[in-house]
Amino acid sequence: MSDNNPDEALPGSGGTSDSLSESGDRSAEVVREVGGEQIGEEQINEEKIDEEMAEDDLLGGLKIDTTADIEVPDRLVDQVIGQDHARDIVLKAAKQRRHVMMIGSPGTGKSMLAKAMSQLLPREELQDILVYHNPDDGNEPKIRTVPAGKGDQIVDAHKEEARKRNQMRSFLMWIIIAIVLGYALILRQQLLIGILAAGIIYLVFRYSSRGSDAMIPNLLVNNADKQTAPFEDATGAHAGALLGDVRHDPFQSGGMETPSHDRVEPGAIHKSNKGVLFIDEINTLDIRSQQKLMTAIQEGEFSITGQSERSSGAMVQTEPVPTDFIMVAAGNLDAMENMHPALRNRIKGYGYEVYMDDTIEDTPEMRRKYSRFIAQEVKKDGRLPHFTRTAAEELILEARRRSGRKGHLTLELRALGGLVRVAGDIARAEDAEFTTRDHVLQAKGRSRSIEQQLADDYIERRKDYDMTIAQGNVGGRVNGLAVMGEDSGIVMPVMAEVAPSQGPGEVIATGNLQDIAQEAVQNVSAIIKKFSDEDISKRDIHIQYVQSYEGVEGDSASVTMATAVISSLEDIPIDQSVAMTGSLSVRGDVLPVGGVTHKIEAAAKAGVETVIIPAANMQDVMIEDEYKEMIEIIPVSHISEVLDIALVGEPEKDSLVDRLKSITGQALESGSATGPGSPSPQ
Repeated sequence: MSDNNPDEALPGSGGTSDSLSESGDRSAEVVREVGGEQIGEEQINEEKIDEEMAEDDLLGGLKIDTTADIEVPDRLVDQVIGQDHARDIVLKAAKQRRHVMMIGSPGTGKSMLAKAMSQLLPREELQDILVYHNPDDGNEPKIRTVPAGKGDQIVDAHKEEARKRNQMRSFLMWIIIAIVLGYALILRQQLLIGILAAGIIYLVFRYSSRGSDAMIPNLLVNNADKQTAPFEDATGAHAGALLGDVRHDPFQSGGMETPSHDRVEPGAIHKSNKGVLFIDEINTLDIRSQQKLMTAIQEGEFSITGQSERSSGAMVQTEPVPTDFIMVAAGNLDAMENMHPALRNRIKGYGYEVYMDDTIEDTPEMRRKYSRFIAQEVKKDGRLPHFTRTAAEELILEARRRSGRKGHLTLELRALGGLVRVAGDIARAEDAEFTTRDHVLQAKGRSRSIEQQLADDYIERRKDYDMTIAQGNVGGRVNGLAVMGEDSGIVMPVMAEVAPSQGPGEVIATGNLQDIAQEAVQNVSAIIKKFSDEDISKRDIHIQYVQSYEGVEGDSASVTMATAVISSLEDIPIDQSVAMTGSLSVRGDVLPVGGVTHKIEAAAKAGVETVIIPAANMQDVMIEDEYKEMIEIIPVSHISEVLDIALVGEPEKDSLVDRLKSITGQALESGSATGPGSPSPQ
């Protein structure tokens, strides 16, 4: 029964006016903006940009003293930083009313883009939804939709008419009670009988008035005060919150029950009608809810019924309620695995799928937008002091480090926003007028995650029994580098020993190695067989990761293992002032690994003088200034280069390196690289 004339729903004669001209003009403006070229491309005032210094300036040439000088756009779509592809998709989806699925890392702007979409939809299409008592079948309430703002008027009109009827009924009731009491007292002189009769009359009138109250409709969805299209975040919602529900009524008979239409509760799919329904981690919804969600998307309407079979609400099912929403589904990569295939197909067939970027190219324009991002976070919080120029520069440097890629900035802005708030809180606690660089540096230490704090605590405790040797020459021992948590570097010694075997020779590695690390041992054994001049068929090679109580997951210690084993086999000592990291191919090529910046900083803290890293990782090195003078970084492309740097003892080392050159045909002077086919670090 949707799309009925709203005036017909009003009791009494005459209709009510609905003035939407102001909001209609605003919505038309929004529609024009959606169709334009400049939406979401808010530019910073050119008067505040020094183009000559923009390329080298950390703020992209912005001429500001603090972030208070940066103007923050009002609309969310203009506040989005990076994610140009996703933003373009959202603009098209808002214009054409298409569904969108966004997949990417947490904190990259998925929910912000969904909210931005709701601001782009026209407001004049919004509707109020009313549910009425059905006199023919009380368990099937009727549904009506009216333009936004009229629902309140209709309910108020019904309430006013019911109030007048109740007043008239009450007046009539008291007159009858007065007559009965007068008759019983004056004519019959039976006061008790009169009181009993009056009580019966009172109950009869009160019971009969319930039918009048049941005629008042229930305003299911009220959009009267909304300035933009609805935005409903249904992340993690249970079935009732998502699909609607009917409350249980313990008084189901005897005239004490609540009318069924008054017990109907809307779900997020109904509240988001003509707006946006956002569901993050959509794979966490149970399969039945996903199936019903798919029905609501396909039909554009969905009846509300009680979700619990034991509830009296299970007997109630309304007429179909409009669910004309745009769905924005979001999640990490694993969200697609447990998502109902038909639901995903529905989104893909009638919408867009977009992958959210983790990083973006570091350009002057992007650095200016990151400066604006800081101003946005300060304005959004409302309690933080604005950031000085040097504080903003430090945050952009941190955005570079967190990207893990040279020439890029991170787009995991929720975590970066957390750093902004912690720095601002520190400044506020000191009653500082502005947040300074020193506050940001303090915040970097205080805003670490629980996992990072545990990793730091573990590393600190290891120092009590530290086995790191940063000087001297030792055979079969290498200072390897690893990362604990996300960004806690650690020096992890690796030792190798070759012993006679009492059976076929084998390579034995200890230190709680996981699958990938075990596979790396097999690759190293192939390199040893190829490059060593020793017969290892009757020898056992023992490799030990020292103090690796938490286990070893990746293959970034392959270079370390190979160097330790070859040193032990050839009886050539290793310079302990050298640390290294890198993966190895079975042909001896040094492949890129992750976390090189944090590994280098850990080596510098441990007193190591030289760090060997894969040549392909040089673009990822972004160490803090304080470490640059403490350590030398040497990029390598082949195991022969590693041995030439790490081994000591000229005659033996030169003989080994020359032998490796003759085997591989790769001269050190050629500076061979791993080539474009080398895999990226995971």
